[in-house]
Amino acid sequence: MLSLPLVLSGLALSLATPPASASEPIDPRDGGELIALMHDRYADTWYRTLTFVQRTTLSDGSVQTWYEAIATPGRLRIDVAPLDSMHALLFRNDSIYEFRAGKLVRSDAQIHPLMVLGFDVYAQPADETVRKLTTLGFDLSKLHETTWQGRATYVVGAEQGDSSSRQFWIDKERLYFVRSIEPSRRDPAARVDTRFEKYIPMAGGWLETEVLFLVDGAQRGKEEYSDPQANVTLDPAIFEAGKWTAPGWVR
Repeated sequence: MLSLPLVLSGLALSLATPPASASEPIDPRDGGELIALMHDRYADTWYRTLTFVQRTTLSDGSVQTWYEAIATPGRLRIDVAPLDSMHALLFRNDSIYEFRAGKLVRSDAQIHPLMVLGFDVYAQPADETVRKLTTLGFDLSKLHETTWQGRATYVVGAEQGDSSSRQFWIDKERLYFVRSIEPSRRDPAARVDTRFEKYIPMAGGWLETEVLFLVDGAQRGKEEYSDPQANVTLDPAIFEAGKWTAPGWVR
């Protein structure tokens, strides 16, 4: 039997040093574990629908107004002003559909990486997110830590110092997406650097209010959000690919 002094000493030590699981988060070993952490942190709180108005600056310097509606997981609709042009882009079922003058003019298979990393990761099973990111070409076995804009950040898909491999960056504390680097679709030798910035708290989650697109270090596009509304009721018909439906949520 232990003596009373030893028992008291052990008790004091245990009170002074709580278990690591109670005081320190366990760092993920790879991208799959990080995706699971992201999902588990916000699965019960993150908003499921979102609308906002977007000021879109294109690569040629022209500016457009886009009206966007999101329903997670997997649905995004963009209506390009003026609304009477009936020009809309629809992402759903890992596909893209484009309407012009209310007519479907294009459809193609496409997983939208920014939807997956910025929104769907909190609303769908982690295994499904991992499947889609793997299909997109991210190597989830590679993970390291760095600092981005003064904050600790996880990098998935590349080794330390590698700025050319396909990769995504996640804020370590808040577990939201902040950056990706991917080959350009038009020129595989070029690198597209996408940055989610100016986050604000939003209905149990977070929302970036500015997105920057850089190609080989030069800014080529910018998106600025206004009037964000979370957990709004959206007519499911606006996400149907069979026909164009007016975006009734736009005020």
